[in-house]
Amino acid sequence: MSSWSFRPRESRRERRSPAFHCHGTVGKTLRRGTSVGRGRRQGEGGQRVGRLTRRRRIVHYSSDTGPRVREETIAAEEPLEIRLGGRVFSITMRTPGNDFDLVAGFLVSEGVIGGPDELSSMRFCAGEDEDGRQTFNVVEAGLGEGAIIPDPSLDRHVFTSSSCGICGTASIDAVAKTSRFTVEPDSGRIGVGTLLGLSTTLRSSQELFGKTGGVHAAGLFDTDGNLLCLREDVGRHNAVDKVVGWALREGRLPLRDTVLQVSGRASFELVQKAYLAGIPVLCAVSAPSSLAVELAERAGLTVAAFARGSSVNLYTHPDRIDTDDSVDQQAPAHPAVAAPNNRK
Repeated sequence: MSSWSFRPRESRRERRSPAFHCHGTVGKTLRRGTSVGRGRRQGEGGQRVGRLTRRRRIVHYSSDTGPRVREETIAAEEPLEIRLGGRVFSITMRTPGNDFDLVAGFLVSEGVIGGPDELSSMRFCAGEDEDGRQTFNVVEAGLGEGAIIPDPSLDRHVFTSSSCGICGTASIDAVAKTSRFTVEPDSGRIGVGTLLGLSTTLRSSQELFGKTGGVHAAGLFDTDGNLLCLREDVGRHNAVDKVVGWALREGRLPLRDTVLQVSGRASFELVQKAYLAGIPVLCAVSAPSSLAVELAERAGLTVAAFARGSSVNLYTHPDRIDTDDSVDQQAPAHPAVAAPNNRK
């Protein structure tokens, strides 16, 4: 038997399940230029500093050194309960931070809202865990004029995992009926060299991935390759919702002449979210699914995948991509650089 042993250090919070008691307002936001909130751990877009990662003692094994105990940084994952009119609309597992963007983007993806005026308010409910600390894991959203208010007689109680968006709950026809925007045929034209540079810019800007190696990213670019918004999350669909929510709160929807670059595969739910936001081009570093390609074809959206190095596959509506553009003319470098990996 091995002579070494260790006991993982866990905080009391990690050992106990949080209890949510929504009885007040911690913070509030409407859209750009309004108050974001008063909580010390809040920031722009519902960002709470210090909750994105956790430190944990682990056992690392190498054939050269054998087992060794060391500290590892892991991405945080917590539930977020979204409420409309005091009723639970959805619960999703996500990385804390930019929660107001996440809620706004999720409501766009569900066809509830389509513009900033349709979202009148957002606030964190004051919930505490058993140690008396604020959880910031419940957001109440207020809907404005023009919003499609869900039928209160339908007990939705949807629980969404961090890797699953709609997960088969909507058909292509249903998505088409839900969309507020159309994907314009002449929007989103981009040179192939610029397109191929987006994944490099995205990766170099992923600070949380640099620390943990455990999150997805979604980046919104203009057709010149400039990064407009980047969000990271343990769930790929959450990262996209956060980007779309940012765009809604900035009054940018529909997102014509933009490209959504994602760090993983092009799934049906990601094409759905891009379509509902009016994004004409979705670019992924991995493969698309058959249903994603079918939806994109019908929606008039360009799906580019396996965008790596100097090559890319164009699955739908390839006319938006200028293949005469030099591959050497790639996207401009973004000033943000990924934090060094601290796993030692």
